[in-house]
Amino acid sequence: MLFVDLKIRSVHEFHTEVVVGSAAWIGRGLSCVCAQRASTNDRVSITLTPFEERRLQRLQRRIEASFDGTRPDHQEALKDLWHAAFPGRELHSLISEQWKEMGWQGRDPSTDFRGGGLISLENLLFFAKTYPKPFQRLLQKQQGDRSMWEYPFAIAGVNITFMLIQMLDLRSAKPSTIAGVVFLKMLAGDEWAFDFLYCIAFEVMDAQWLAMRASYMDFNAVLKSTRAQLEKELLIEEISRVEDLPAYGLLCQ
Repeated sequence: MLFVDLKIRSVHEFHTEVVVGSAAWIGRGLSCVCAQRASTNDRVSITLTPFEERRLQRLQRRIEASFDGTRPDHQEALKDLWHAAFPGRELHSLISEQWKEMGWQGRDPSTDFRGGGLISLENLLFFAKTYPKPFQRLLQKQQGDRSMWEYPFAIAGVNITFMLIQMLDLRSAKPSTIAGVVFLKMLAGDEWAFDFLYCIAFEVMDAQWLAMRASYMDFNAVLKSTRAQLEKELLIEEISRVEDLPAYGLLCQ
């Protein structure tokens, strides 16, 4: 069994904080920010049960899977995402200027999945189907005083997937950070814990964006702040499920 002695504030004592970092963009899209490990992410040593190991390995196989635009099932998943994002609107082609409306860099979204893999598409689709109202609220930027230069929704989603993989140390044989260990306990209880955490992370990112009055060039600073917020929430004593995170309430707005 997993055990880590955490002495962290309770949910009722928890207060959100905004950590502001520097912004940096690479090429035409967003660059993925991997913040330095802080004291809340100190390395730990754990032993996995066979069940926990199987759950982690199954998630890692998803993480390692690449998006292949020639595969019919991957094409169908992409079409499903379009229809979930824009119900009732016809997608003329898998390569189309229409994709830019969702926040992809160009006409072919498959090129943007190279950084996040198939799981970044799965995460977006899970968000759209599981929480359609919050998904639409963020996609359409319906809440708050928005910037003239908003973050591109879909590319932000790919970056969030990448950020979570890094934050939780999910490419390792077993997590070596407290945040990763806490998440693995969640994963043992719910196979879809990563996807649920993704939805929460998207909400936190948008909330940080508004709180920081961010604009296009500030995205990396916002993503860094989002990671810091999630790491703090994962270390609260009573947290054992994704639904226990204080930020989960953002999905209920």
